Formats: sequence, structure tokens, C-alpha cells
Amino acid sequence: MNMRLSFIKRLLVVVILLTTVPLLHGDQNGAKRPNILFAIADDWGWPHAGAYGDPVVKTPAFDRLAREGVLFEHAYVSSPSCTPSRNALLTGQFHWRLGPGGNLWSTLHPSTPTYPLLLEESGYHVGSWRKSWGPGKLTDWEKHPAGKRYNKGFAEFLDARPRGAPFCFFLGASDPHRGYVLNSGVKSGMDLSKIRLFECFPDSLAVRGDVADYYFEVQRFDRDVAAALEKLEEIGEIENTIIVMTGDHGMPFPRCKSNLYDSGARVPLAIRWGAKIKHPGRRIEDFVSLTDLAPTFLQIAGVAIPQVMTGRSLITLLTSEKDGVVEPDSRAFVLHGKERHVPGQEGHMGGYPCRGIRNHAFLYIANFKPDRWPSGTPNYRQAAVPGAWLADCDNGPTKTYMNDNKDLDDHHRRLWDLSFGMRPAEELYDCIQDPEQLVNLADNPAYASVKAVLAAQLMDQLQRTGDPRALGQGDQFDEYPYLGGAPQHPSFKNK
Repeated sequence: MNMRLSFIKRLLVVVILLTTVPLLHGDQNGAKRPNILFAIADDWGWPHAGAYGDPVVKTPAFDRLAREGVLFEHAYVSSPSCTPSRNALLTGQFHWRLGPGGNLWSTLHPSTPTYPLLLEESGYHVGSWRKSWGPGKLTDWEKHPAGKRYNKGFAEFLDARPRGAPFCFFLGASDPHRGYVLNSGVKSGMDLSKIRLFECFPDSLAVRGDVADYYFEVQRFDRDVAAALEKLEEIGEIENTIIVMTGDHGMPFPRCKSNLYDSGARVPLAIRWGAKIKHPGRRIEDFVSLTDLAPTFLQIAGVAIPQVMTGRSLITLLTSEKDGVVEPDSRAFVLHGKERHVPGQEGHMGGYPCRGIRNHAFLYIANFKPDRWPSGTPNYRQAAVPGAWLADCDNGPTKTYMNDNKDLDDHHRRLWDLSFGMRPAEELYDCIQDPEQLVNLADNPAYASVKAVLAAQLMDQLQRTGDPRALGQGDQFDEYPYLGGAPQHPSFKNK
């Protein structure tokens, strides 16, 4: 009798397992939940990809995703700075809601939900490779916010996957972050004369060569993604995988990274999702934020989206059959901002706090501390961090050329001022007439009403999202510990 009861119990266990596996790894109808492959470059900005018309850089993997999926024309980061950008992406929240996590070289509170760990709790096999969160220091986290690290990459992660489990992989990179191998771009065969420079850069061989070296590393990242796509095809999972490829902010050049202009806050974004994408090759003009990715991933996995997330799922844009603007009422603008990147000011450890609102016609920026240097002080001997020199801009040939030649003529001085000079409390740019956002119209009477409307809209949105800067508590960002170093003047000697 006891043997019979034991057999019945074992049989019941088997039946329960067989009936619950579809619920663990599928939806309520037993359908297989989609996998997620998220690929993000370090310091890769818009529009440096073949799909956007760049004539020099070769990005066949990104171009394939755009061709077989959807290309986003107006994707923006929450902050053009590594740690806050990645914090915002992982949590689905604007960086200004994350306390010290709104700064570079900071941390993230372990109570903050991140999409990889939420997916892991729901039965996903989750992991990451190379740079995912950071830079900074995590304390009291039982698990890494981007999932377990796999040092050998995507193949190792797939080998560890439980049979039948959906997976979520964070494919990170240090490319194209500085430093670069000098002349690696031109030695690879790039034609420097065909490079399209941002208008804020002086046109010189040194600058063109620097951009080519950046392109060289963009291409290396693209090859990493191509290898992952090949692996997905090899295991027969590419059609059931949503594949996202982007960058964490603009290129590490003057007036790009750590700036709210399109050259700093706008990023490439292409998403492929098999048959879920109707009419592949569509170009979407709606404004989206990388904070929208976390709720997107959770929604496709059937996981509840935490109320603290300010991002909004992109599912309707992905599954729409429309080109251009799909949701004109709800995605007509995007918010972004910056707190402390590198503490490169004089006499204090603060940053250069600013917020921006961008729509199809205008970019409005509020600079909360216009008495500070927007890219850090050029007076490195007086810097709060010893030797910090224009420290919100990474050192490199373009920065050096612009500084060495700033007094060459009026043109070079103007370009230096655009990148490193003091800025007023408000900036306003006509993005149709001035797409590279070089002519500030904030004091132009003809644009007074436009400025007033955008300023009010920005403040309303910041208050709605709990931004300390809009609530009179913004100085707390200057007080949080800074855990990193700073770009130093070449002549500075550590004592």
C-alpha cells in the first residue's frame, strides 16, 4: 500500500511539472516567451552608422537590424554620461530619480528594480558580458543589476542556459570609448576626406584622423553583434529573439559626450523582432528614450512593470505598420539631463546640472548653474580635483587640437567657446534651421513665446517625474561621493 501511495505521489509530481513548465517558460497559452539580446556600445552616438547615411563607418550588423526591423530616428539617453545613462536604462527611470545614481562614477541603491533581475525572477536565464552597469561601485547587491557576468561572452552564456528557458543577455563593450590606437582608422583603409565632421569641430587632419579611430572601434563593436546574430541563427532562435542595438550616449569628443545637444544625447537605435515587425525597414520619427527599453522587455515577457518606471513600452511602435510619426500625441518630445559627470570645477566638487526638452522643431536647455564651466575648468591648477582639465571632455587629439589652436583665428575661438566656454542659463535652438544646434536663440525676441512654452513644459515634466532640481533639492547631487578620476592637463604632474 505504501509503495502504491509513493508511486502515485511521484506521478502527481510529474504531472504538475509537465503542466507548469509552459507557464514558467511561456505565456498562458503555452507559447514560448521571446528571448532578449541587448547590445550596447560605450560612447557610440548618432548618426554614426551606415543605416543613417554615414559614408565612412561600416556597420553591417546594425544596418541589418534596421533593414529587418525598425530604425529609430529620434532615440535619446536620459543622461549623456555612462553611469547615469546605464542606471536609467536598467531601471527604466530617469537618472534624476536615482539619488547618487544620477552621477558618473557612483552607485545604485539595491532596492531599485532592474529589468534583468525582474526577468530572472520570472524564469529567464539572464547574463551579461563586459561593460553593463557602471562605472562605479555596487554595495549590498546580492546579484549584479545586469545579471551574472559571463567573461567568455554570448556562447558561454548560451551553454549555461537551462533547457527551454527564455534568455535575456546584455552584450556590452568598451568600444568605442577612448583611448584609441592612433591612426587605426586610416590604416584600416578609411578615406579621411569622406568623413562628415560635426560643424562644432575644426576641419583638420588631426580631427579627421581622430574620428576615423573612433569609427574603427564602432566597427569592432558591430562585428561583436554580428557574431551574436550568427550564433542566434545557429541555434534557431533568431526569429524568437528581440534584438536591440544602441549606444549609451554620444561620441567622446568636444560638445558631444556629457552635452545635451544631439551630438551628445542622441543615439543610434535599431530593433529586430522577427515576424512581430510589420513591414520591416520602417523608420520611426517618434521621440523615444532608452528608459523605454526596460518596460518594453518586461511587457514582451509578460512581467508586471513596476510603477516607479517612468519609461514607456515601445511595443505599439514596434508592431505598428506606420512609418514616420506613429504616436504624435504621446511621443512628441523627449526629456534628458545631466548632473555631475566629472567634478572639474574650481573650489567645489559639483558638476554642471542641466535639463533639456527636445521636439521636432526645437531644443530647449535649462542650465541651473551658469556660473560654472559646462565642460569643467580650463584652469587646471585651480581645479577641485588636482589637474582636472576641461574634465567633462575626455582627452584626445581633437580636444588637444582645439585647445592648442583656439587663438589661431575667430573661427577656432568660436568653436572652442561652443565646446568649452561659459553658457547662459537658457539655450534654445531651431532644430530645423540649425540642426547641429550651434546658434542660441534664447535671447532672440522673435522666439520668446516658444522659449516660454518649452520652459514651462520642461519644468512641469520635471516636477511630475520627481526631479530634485525642479523641487529645490538639486544641490544634493553635488554632495554624493565621487568614486573616479578625471582627465588631466598633459603638463600636470601628480605629486
